[in-house]
Amino acid sequence: MIERISTVVGGRELCLETGRMAKQAHGAVTVTYGSTVVLVTAVQAEPREDDRADFFPLTIEYREKT
Repeated sequence: MIERISTVVGGRELCLETGRMAKQAHGAVTVTYGSTVVLVTAVQAEPREDDRADFFPLTIEYREKT
């Protein structure tokens, strides 16, 4: 099910949409502001027994296409 919320911010339309892309991720939102589009995804893994509780692994992948 595709859900979409949009409003006008600074004279441009800001649109948040979920349910269309990255369906294998646990959460995914496409953010559109004017002619800029950003896909934000999040996934969760089950902790392994050898993982330390005081360490939170975080990976960020950034790609700019013009």
